[in-house]
Amino acid sequence: MEHIIAILPQKDLRNALFSEKAWKELEKLGRVTYEPDAERPPDDSRVRNLLADATICITSWGSPNLGESAMENADALKLVAHAAGSVKPIVSPTLWKRGVRVTSAAAAIALGVAETTLGWIIIAAKRGILATQVTRAGGWLKDMPFPPGDLPGKVIGIVGASHVGRNVIRLLNPFPVTVMVYDPYLSADDATALGVVKSELDDLMVRSDIVSLHAPKTEETHHMINARNLALLRDGATLINTARGALIDEPAFVEHLRKGKTWAILDVTDPEPPPPDHPFRSLPNVVLTPHFAGTVESGRSRIGDCVLEEIRRFIAGEPLRYEVRKEMLPRIG
Repeated sequence: MEHIIAILPQKDLRNALFSEKAWKELEKLGRVTYEPDAERPPDDSRVRNLLADATICITSWGSPNLGESAMENADALKLVAHAAGSVKPIVSPTLWKRGVRVTSAAAAIALGVAETTLGWIIIAAKRGILATQVTRAGGWLKDMPFPPGDLPGKVIGIVGASHVGRNVIRLLNPFPVTVMVYDPYLSADDATALGVVKSELDDLMVRSDIVSLHAPKTEETHHMINARNLALLRDGATLINTARGALIDEPAFVEHLRKGKTWAILDVTDPEPPPPDHPFRSLPNVVLTPHFAGTVESGRSRIGDCVLEEIRRFIAGEPLRYEVRKEMLPRIG
């Protein structure tokens, strides 16, 4: 059986996701169809044309929801390989009803986010943000209100044993640190296997030198970091968020940061981007980056390689590594 692989992402994104080598491998797996000169994601009518006779569909950022209208001609569709993180924008009751399998490249994105997070954790442990503030103000080492440090002996609090969270834990393995994890879905056996201390959120906030957020955006996690538990942070602690801005009650966090006793490293906000006059842009104890932790340079081709491997596995009848099922949606990003 020849598989027809429909690619929905527009030209610039398609080229960023698939290297020349990956593209050649994709063409070996089936007949690839796409819109060669498309400059924007397709609407439903264009999707219907692309999905006619397609057995596999590749989606990504900006791809439309694969609902009843878009799926009108997709009788042969068996797999959606999402070349991005969350599948929630593209899945639909129609998709699930037809038994179409779905896989995500969230795990590939997680590697880049975790690497970025490790860099920030090291900088936070050294109090690099504070050191920069002091030297720019004309001071030097003796003028730092909190002494510089390093990673050994530190307590790192990981909120969410997600793909990213687990990769951060793995990257921290060479360092003599204590890793605490809050995740209500993490079993005691899994915590032991990961080599971490399973914790409640309040205890993690109290004990951690550095707190790093890696939970998904769900109703359950909305504003899980708030005025009450921010007050539990020790003086000199740093909170890192490379997950989703909505995890934090931002007005409460701004008030907390204005006291000048803790630091924040934020790659995400709610909304994005924040307004030009948002305090996160001007507070001296905040590092704000433009949601770039996981999908720049090699990160995008890594996503393409992940999707390619999932398609290969599907065609070969092998288990998918990153399949997303309908019942998983309430607790994933």
